[in-house]
Amino acid sequence: SSTMSFSEAEVQSARGAWEKMYADAEDNGTTVLVRMFTEHPDTKSYFTHFKGMDSAEEMKQSDQVRGHGKKVFTAINDMVQHLDNSEAFLGIVNPLGKKHATQLKIDPKNFRIICDIILQLMEEKFGGDCKSSFEKVTNEICSHLNNVYKEAGW
Repeated sequence: SSTMSFSEAEVQSARGAWEKMYADAEDNGTTVLVRMFTEHPDTKSYFTHFKGMDSAEEMKQSDQVRGHGKKVFTAINDMVQHLDNSEAFLGIVNPLGKKHATQLKIDPKNFRIICDIILQLMEEKFGGDCKSSFEKVTNEICSHLNNVYKEAGW
């Protein structure tokens, strides 16, 4: 499935929606991760240095959680910049998926979890239109990551 399924209008509205989230990348990225770790505690097991953290407050203050939140948002931002260029988009998604599949051995269902939390936060902060204009992007990201996992023999 190619990323070329986005119309120009969809690309523009998805970018507009994402820009609002990315304007505060570190805080929003941190909120998303903290929510994931508290609502799905098993996801913490992949991060050895987050394991001992139980309270959301402690996680929010952690430089490592904040750093990883920013990293996730930066990766998504790179993808969003290339929604209209399949090759460039896959050039970001493929190595990322490969690393998570082969080195980090992260269950791919976690990508859907994190995407759903991002959409939920978008809706809370900026409303349903913002969320719906970004939904297709998260579906695209998750389906491409799943393809990379399949190729990696997951």
